[in-house]
Amino acid sequence: MSTTTAAASRDVRTWRPVQARGVVALLLLSAVCVAVAPYLMPESYSVVENAISASGGQGIDAAWVARTGFLLLGFAVLLLSIVRSSQWGFWGRLVMRIYGISMIAAAAYAHKPWLDVPFDQFEDLLHSVAATTVGAAFTIGVLLVTARRGPNAGWVRAFDLLAVAAAVIIPVTMFNVTDVEGLVQRIMFVIGYLWFGAEAVRSLRSGASVAAATREAAFPQTDTILTGR
Repeated sequence: MSTTTAAASRDVRTWRPVQARGVVALLLLSAVCVAVAPYLMPESYSVVENAISASGGQGIDAAWVARTGFLLLGFAVLLLSIVRSSQWGFWGRLVMRIYGISMIAAAAYAHKPWLDVPFDQFEDLLHSVAATTVGAAFTIGVLLVTARRGPNAGWVRAFDLLAVAAAVIIPVTMFNVTDVEGLVQRIMFVIGYLWFGAEAVRSLRSGASVAAATREAAFPQTDTILTGR
């Protein structure tokens, strides 16, 4: 390995944990926005009946809060696709980037409001297309990622399959049982936040292990003195 290649490899190992922490921060901020948004809505808004997108709907005064949550989530996943590039593979990265871009589009184009106020039907259509793409990309992306995991993935693969099952069942439930549309969609968002968060944390842990191994290889005598072995 050339000196330039080795230096580049060290730079990647140095920045990946920083990027992973950035992903976690973006996910947390996004979750806070989505969680707070309903409290800023008119009294007629229901977290059980009304979708998350409705809290970011057209003509709603505090719609920017939920839409900021979508925006942050989109950027978090785009950054995570860099952090987990080797683990996700080409197709996994591609599909998850489609997820991130579509989530940003869902923030840019607002859902129709649940209130009886004027709204742009074409913008609502664009939001629906973006939201549908988000759901499809998450399902396919998780399947592509879990297919690349090793034979000892264990509970990690089990959670992958749970996320996929939820991504299939919840939209069907939302379509057929509209009275709980908001509740089941929030469950899906929680599962999504946890899945992406777990991927970021795994990168943090692997980064810490690599850093420890690198330090031990670089300063073996120091480690021996400190540990007494």
